[in-house]
Amino acid sequence: MKELLIGVLNFFGLAVWIKVTTDNPRCVYFFGPFLTMKGAREEENGYLEDLLGEGARGIKTEIKRFKPSELTIFDDLADVDNAPQEISRMTSQPSLYL
Repeated sequence: MKELLIGVLNFFGLAVWIKVTTDNPRCVYFFGPFLTMKGAREEENGYLEDLLGEGARGIKTEIKRFKPSELTIFDDLADVDNAPQEISRMTSQPSLYL
């Protein structure tokens, strides 16, 4: 039943998604859909750990209700080698420099 509700919300652009932007590599990832903001926040750290484990730097996250048109957006022309490793959550939490 929960999956059906998430599907309906997602169809109308009302499901919750996690938007993760990285400076290196320069990408935007979308994780979801989720039924609630709380549910997305509970899963957020797992996605961040995976990206950090893959060497991503300059990570910023945002959790909101919307419907992404793509799940991953790459910027192949980006060359960001010396950016500080940062995790910034746009969900009212301060930036964390690692």
